[in-house]
Amino acid sequence: MVLLAAAVCSKAGKAIISRQFVEMTRSRIEGLLAAFPKLMSSGKQHTFVETESVRYVYQPLEKLYILLITTKASNILEDLETLRLFARVIPEYCKNLEESDIVDQAFPLIFAFDEIVALGYRENVNLAQIRTFTEMDSHEEKVFQAVRQTQEKEAKEHMKLRARELAKQRHDKEKYGKPGGFGGSGGFGNSSRMDGPVIETTPAEPIKSAYTAPSRPSGTGKAMRLVGKKKDVDTFVGKLESEGETVATVGSEKMPAKITGTPIANQEGVHIAVEEKITLTAGRDGGLQNMEVLGIVKLKVNDEKYGRVVMGIANNDKKGMQFQTHPNIDKKKFTSNAIIGLKNPEKPFPSGQDVGVVKWRLQTTDESLMPLSINCWPNESGSKCEVNIEYELQQPGMELNDVLISIPVPSGVGAPVVGDCDGEYNYDNRKNILQWSLPVIDDSNKTGSMEFTISGHANDFFPINVSFVSKKSYCDIQVTEVKLLDDDQAVKYSSEVVFFVDKYEIV
Repeated sequence: MVLLAAAVCSKAGKAIISRQFVEMTRSRIEGLLAAFPKLMSSGKQHTFVETESVRYVYQPLEKLYILLITTKASNILEDLETLRLFARVIPEYCKNLEESDIVDQAFPLIFAFDEIVALGYRENVNLAQIRTFTEMDSHEEKVFQAVRQTQEKEAKEHMKLRARELAKQRHDKEKYGKPGGFGGSGGFGNSSRMDGPVIETTPAEPIKSAYTAPSRPSGTGKAMRLVGKKKDVDTFVGKLESEGETVATVGSEKMPAKITGTPIANQEGVHIAVEEKITLTAGRDGGLQNMEVLGIVKLKVNDEKYGRVVMGIANNDKKGMQFQTHPNIDKKKFTSNAIIGLKNPEKPFPSGQDVGVVKWRLQTTDESLMPLSINCWPNESGSKCEVNIEYELQQPGMELNDVLISIPVPSGVGAPVVGDCDGEYNYDNRKNILQWSLPVIDDSNKTGSMEFTISGHANDFFPINVSFVSKKSYCDIQVTEVKLLDDDQAVKYSSEVVFFVDKYEIV
């Protein structure tokens, strides 16, 4: 078939949106759309009308029409099948099927239209695939959002800690700074009242003047009041209370009720990060289409005196990884002794930045190397479809955290009815996705399943997407020691390991 254009128009013939799939002038498409209502016969039910040059294939959508303009040589059966797919796409974005809804969702609809037809020819896609393609989900965005949330949380904890310190300082000032034996007849001054200023200050620098006073009293005997400090505390505490934090009082000061610990992760003079990401595509009927694991060891020198260090690596990989060292790393030493050191010892590692020293790659179609296998069995029974889905941890000793298995479900048929479920589930009716979540999968719960029922067909539940993170290396690469190159002295170091998903889907 050759599809010239797809449009949504009112029953009076007013074009609301139109998407052309072949090159044509604006005047031509406007003329074709304007001619459509004149060709329809009142009181008769048709699915298409023809002119000498084109064919109009249409379907009513309440007060609107979904309209396809094709050549007369196209296959009418394929035209009707394509029309039905267009008609199913529109309710995905416009729940009320009103003209205003179509205008509001014009761009998402056009993007969806482009997934159905390319250069005038129908693409082999279904509704679930269109939904996936148009979402444009980004793993990098998810990582960015997670990092930003962590930073906000750390900043809030730091603010609570700072508020506590300020409150304690003011409490100590009030406890030890009140005039006792220094006032009255036996002190430096003749008055012990607390309501008068000790030092004359200018409005522009009240705090600076208070802190630059002489160390000995000037004779008035009247204590200084740290007004600036009180304002700082009130600002911190007020901000905490506005964000819903519970604040307790110590003496006359408010303080955070709970301090959870140091807000920023402590890093030693040398910090080592081992990062791995996996990209995997598997078939719904079994079999691994492709799996790729990329890993890297990053070294960060936080103290310049540790710029000339060497690292020992324990390579316990039995999966066939391909390793590659940085050009500035001594490759022979790494190959023979699993030692990471500089090729030119006179040039130390740079300070304060992550430096990739060795990376590795694994690409395979061996199904036994999958971290997690997903088996989905949709069983159509009349208008309903019973779906059984299970997972199995393939690699002994691995621990996967924050596992999320996302299953697409048909739209417009209501929420799925979930039966047995290991873990928790959530139905996102906006995206039409059933999310199956498990906090952790390890050897203690290496298998699990979920059952649900919903109207639909077997193809509606694919592709299934999986995400997880792990604090254990998939390839079992470990840093065993860090030493100074000059005197072979051991260096205390901190380390972290993260294994995460770039893309993991069952198609």
